Amino acid sequence: MGEQRSSWAIGYAVFAAVALMMVGAFHALVGLVGIFDDEFYVVTNEWVFQFDVTTWGWIHLIGGVLVILAGLSILKGHMYGRIIGTIVAAGSAIANFAWLPYQPWWSILMIGLSIAVIWALTVHGHDVVVSDG
Repeated sequence: MGEQRSSWAIGYAVFAAVALMMVGAFHALVGLVGIFDDEFYVVTNEWVFQFDVTTWGWIHLIGGVLVILAGLSILKGHMYGRIIGTIVAAGSAIANFAWLPYQPWWSILMIGLSIAVIWALTVHGHDVVVSDG
């Protein structure tokens, strides 16, 4: 631990971790709504990605829990947390793209937040890692 870590890099990592946990919580809440009230989300057009709203609910709930766990791992300073965090943020952006017909404004907001998290996690990789275990 003789190296000086950049305060900017640590700030980006904390931003990414907190944002990931927020994104995960948002996904989980959206998922719970889809599971418990499958008529809450209304789709009026035919889209390529057609799933039952309950199926989308489970996808969002499970994905949300994974995203929260990745955020916690980043806060602990694990390199694998940064890797998994980048992967789940990309998955979140893709899932929200597919979710556009159900909630377009929300999906756009979540895609933007996911991209910001990816940037924050990849900008200063080696400066933030505390341990690999």
